[in-house]
Amino acid sequence: MTRIKKTLLLFVMTTVAGCATQPPSDVSDICSMFREKQGWYSAAEDAEDEWASPIPVLMAIMHQESRFRATAKPPRKKILWVIPGPRPSTSYGYTQALEQTWDVYIKDAGNYGADRDDFDDAVDFVGWYNDQSNRRSGIRKNDAYNLYLAYHEGHGGYNKRSYRKKAWLKTVAKKVSANARRYDQQLKSCRSEFIRTKWFFGLF
Repeated sequence: MTRIKKTLLLFVMTTVAGCATQPPSDVSDICSMFREKQGWYSAAEDAEDEWASPIPVLMAIMHQESRFRATAKPPRKKILWVIPGPRPSTSYGYTQALEQTWDVYIKDAGNYGADRDDFDDAVDFVGWYNDQSNRRSGIRKNDAYNLYLAYHEGHGGYNKRSYRKKAWLKTVAKKVSANARRYDQQLKSCRSEFIRTKWFFGLF
């Protein structure tokens, strides 16, 4: 293969990979996202089936954490207000999961090889975490408000009501809950088209 062909192939592969990890054009519309991102609905439905956590709740939490940016990271701290310093945590990917929490998920769910910047793995992680919140904190799996509080504070923090003095966090949790309700209404209007598509391709 000539150098020109190699360069062209690398360019095409990079471009395709970049497009695959770009966030959806309209993250406020769950129907639009599932139409744009092939395979996202199937992955979300698999997570819903596995962990009994509704798709709108899963997607609302991911929306809050990363706006569906595959390689999202927390901003670096500033040294002397100018120089980029270290990042405040190991949060990364669609779910902003910490490395340690992600490792626990991999072992507990048996999803070896899972990556935080892979949507399929990320949405399954949120389903798993919500299942843990149900088991460890007694939160209903459709209660987006409290599920997000537990997601942010951890189960130990949530059980100690660490969020009570964090008015900003409760405001964010209300936003997640509102997004989940909106996603739920939107999905009711379009879910049938994704179910038909999945059934059709499932034949082959």
